[in-house]
Order: sequence, then C-alpha cells, then structure tokens
Amino acid sequence: MKLGIPKETLAGERRVATTPEVAKKLVAKGFEVLVEAGAGVAAHYRDAAYTEAGVQVVERDACFSADLVLKVRRPSDDEARAVRSGSVYISLVEGCGDDPLLSRMVENGVQVLAMERMPRISRAQSMDALSSQSNIAGYRAVIEAASHYGRFFPMMMTSAGSAKPARLVVLGAGVAGLQAIATARRLGADVLAYDVRPETKEQIASLGAKPIELDLGESGAGEGGYAKELSDEAKARQQQLLGDELAKAHVIISTALIPCRPAPELITTEVVERMRTGSVIVDLAAANGGNCKLSEPDQVIDHQGVIIVGHTNYPSMVPADASAFYAKNLSNLLEIMVDATENGLVLKDLTQDEITAAMLIER
Repeated sequence: MKLGIPKETLAGERRVATTPEVAKKLVAKGFEVLVEAGAGVAAHYRDAAYTEAGVQVVERDACFSADLVLKVRRPSDDEARAVRSGSVYISLVEGCGDDPLLSRMVENGVQVLAMERMPRISRAQSMDALSSQSNIAGYRAVIEAASHYGRFFPMMMTSAGSAKPARLVVLGAGVAGLQAIATARRLGADVLAYDVRPETKEQIASLGAKPIELDLGESGAGEGGYAKELSDEAKARQQQLLGDELAKAHVIISTALIPCRPAPELITTEVVERMRTGSVIVDLAAANGGNCKLSEPDQVIDHQGVIIVGHTNYPSMVPADASAFYAKNLSNLLEIMVDATENGLVLKDLTQDEITAAMLIER
C-alpha cells in the first residue's frame, strides 16, 4: 500500500505531512512511502533523511497516484484532479458547507477525509490535528507578541531601574488560548483570560491566570466543547463589559473562534484607541474576520501606536515540530484505517469506524 506525501504549495506553508522519523515507522509497518523531492526542506527535513528512513523520494505525480495521499493543507484544483479514482485523500480541507471542489473529488471515486472533522472523543485525541496545531499556534502567538512589544514581559529589577510585568489578556480559552496563557506565564507576564464558556474558568485559574468574569445573561458553551455564537444582545453586552479590561492591557492574544462562522468581534476600534502606545494585539482569528475590528489578514499594522498582528498560519512558523505533531496525528489515524494481513496491508471500510465515518466528506 503506497502513501504519497506531496510538497505543500500554498504560499508561506512550510509544513510537511510526514517526517523521516514517522515515515520510518510507517515503512516498518509495511507501507511504501513516497515523498516528493524537497517536500520537507522548508520544515528542515532533508531528502537524504527520508531516504535513510526507507522512503522513496519521487517526482510530484507519483505522490498523487498513491493509494493514500496525505497533505497538510486544502488541495488546489490541480491537486484535486491529480488524485486518482479509488484512492484516499487526507488533509485539513478547510471547507464548510457545500464545497464543489471536494464534491468533484468524491464523485471521481476518491474517499476524502477531513482532519477538521475528527470527533472530540477520547479514542481520537491522538489523531486530533486541530488541537496539535492550535497548541503550537498559541505558543507562537505569544512569541510573536513579545517580539513586537517594546518592553519586558516579566518584572525586571536592575541597577538601572525596574520594569513592571506586562499585563496580558488572552481572549478564548480553547487549546490555543490555554497554551498562550501557559507560555505568557512562563515568560513572566501578568495574565488575565476570558472565555464565554463558564467551564473554562477552572482551567484558566489552574495555569496561574486570572479569569475575567462577565454576566452576559446566557452561556456560550456549544457542542463538542466548542463555543457557540451568542445572541446579538449578549454580543453587545460582552463588548461593553470587556472594553475596560482590554483597554488596560499591554498585550492581547485573541483566539476566539466559532467553527464555520465569522470570528466574534471582541476588540472594537474604540478599545484599540484607548490602549497605551506600544501595546500589541495578536489576532489568531484574523483569517475568519478577526476578533479585532482593525485586523488585516497576514498584515502587521500600526493603528495610533497600537501594533495589530494578523498572521494566519502560526504553526508554519514552527515548521519542524508542527510537522512532527501532524505526522503523528496521521500515523495514529492510519492505525485504525488499515489491517495487516498475510497478503499485506488492506484498507478497512471507512464507514464502519465512528472516527473515519465522521471525517468522510459526502457529495
């Protein structure tokens, strides 16, 4: 059974769907692993390292003709056409609702598995790519904030004087937000955090941050552990009550997202203009409209002295570890997809396991 790992072609994407270490284990299990030449270079994995792991370094077309094609990002039109009928395609497909490109792949006989649709159950935790990549994003967002902030994060006492710790607010206490809290605390910042889901209060406090509590008149807890969209009245109340806390912040890390919905606007223009000159906002939701009114996707802007960072691919900024985590997610997924028989590896019926059944894209 052949696994094809093509090079990612999206601008700025440095990750790769498998690493030499993970590929070596896949080869030992009986897979024939094909990696496109140069696929891992941007993530600091050389072709020679793949070859040493027993991987075949091949041309691009060979990867797309494999039995299973593994990628990080959504396929382009050309890539979707290149995946042969009867094969399985797995990646973060980055789609919601009707998706003509994915529908064409399914109609052409390709079984498409979306890593975003991994169910939130204990069996699937080791395969959950959204969590593994969000964890990295939360860490890297704090590093990005520290690099733009013109002051120390921790309290500093020196013979030349002292500096107070940065007041850092994290919006959203999902995987990315909790990692941002932990990283900011390790760097010595004074951290506060807010989430619409009441059950996150204990998690925030356990990491040494102070929960921001607002009475919105309704809960933001949704299905599967995700936040749900608030009513218009609750959104307006949330903006009003959050305003004073955010205006006092030196750094804001904003991670609030609702699956397949525009990001909630939490940081208004008025709040930005009340913040101290030199303050920093890192908006992880910039690709979905932004939690900050002024965020621009993939841009760093200065609005009246406040720096607003709108990068949209933080995991790609830590490409080696992000690739390693994602590759392990895929490897664990393959474990439940394939049976080892006397005649070699055999693909199971993907509709018979609750995990792969949930991930399958239908017409």
